[in-house]
Amino acid sequence: MTIFSNPEFDNHETVLFFKDPKTGLKAIIAIHDTTLGPALGGTRMWNYGSEEEALTDVLRLSRGMTYKSSLTGLNLGGGKSVIIGDAKTQKSPELFRAFGEAVGRLNGNYIAAEDVGTSVEDLEYARQSTSYIAGISEGGAGDPSPATSWGVFNGLKAAAKYGLNATDLKGVRVAVQGLGHVGYGLCKHLREAGAELIVTDIYDQMVQKAVAEFDAKAVKPEEIIQQDVDIFAPCALGAVLNDETIPELKAKIIAGAANNQLAEDRHGQILRDKGILYAPDYVINAGGIILISHEGPTFNRDKAMKQVAEIHDTLLNIFTRADRENRPTHEIAYQMARERIENTRLKMAS
Repeated sequence: MTIFSNPEFDNHETVLFFKDPKTGLKAIIAIHDTTLGPALGGTRMWNYGSEEEALTDVLRLSRGMTYKSSLTGLNLGGGKSVIIGDAKTQKSPELFRAFGEAVGRLNGNYIAAEDVGTSVEDLEYARQSTSYIAGISEGGAGDPSPATSWGVFNGLKAAAKYGLNATDLKGVRVAVQGLGHVGYGLCKHLREAGAELIVTDIYDQMVQKAVAEFDAKAVKPEEIIQQDVDIFAPCALGAVLNDETIPELKAKIIAGAANNQLAEDRHGQILRDKGILYAPDYVINAGGIILISHEGPTFNRDKAMKQVAEIHDTLLNIFTRADRENRPTHEIAYQMARERIENTRLKMAS
């Protein structure tokens, strides 16, 4: 396994590996950049095919968190952690306490929260070993996934307004890939707004639930990309937009919750060349971190969710600037995020 030569390594400040034979914990914590503040990012538990795959994932995810915090105006840096294992069969309170000990060794340079495969309950066990845990009941915010769903919904509305000239979502056809906490929450908002849904997930019980509750049409996972819809909302794992899938897209807009949707940066330009509007993932899915940033004694959920809804206007600004400069949206988002970070560094140096 190599780190410095990994194509996803982007001058990360810290990459740490943790193993606890007693509990079975195998984890990687990556801190990308702390210019704006301590790194805050979720903890993903996934049955990766290899340690190299886990490393690549945590490097990409932590980098995205840096830009997510920057674009939303938060004084936080970017970090992420992954636990290698099956979230359905290998969890235990002891494993998460051991993970909390690992987080604690970073002395607040990294703050962990929930992500794919982990829950509030899991992180509350980790909280027994360290105070550097967010998104639990103690802090006031609790599970951040409803805020992420709300942010994606508002971002999707911005994309529909800009790309479809739609004043509302009535009759807008949306294909949702992935029905986890965030994807399912997004479906609820979309259905209430009058959208027509096509859904898929690797777990059939979630698909059937969405069919019954939202009058959604179900398709097989391998069929979701080709659906004749207005908007494709990827809400599962990353790299879904690649050389194989992009030619199959019929949607005019891509706006979903998944992290690292572009397999490579060049795919953002390919989407633009095809006339497909792309809502950069670390912009549209920032609702969870915005909610968690409000945690504390004065936590006000309404105030936090109001800030989450501002993702709508942030995306409109990115779309407008991308057209004005004739550049892909992901490049504009990256530049805006880097500008804030570099300006902060200049102020710190002066």
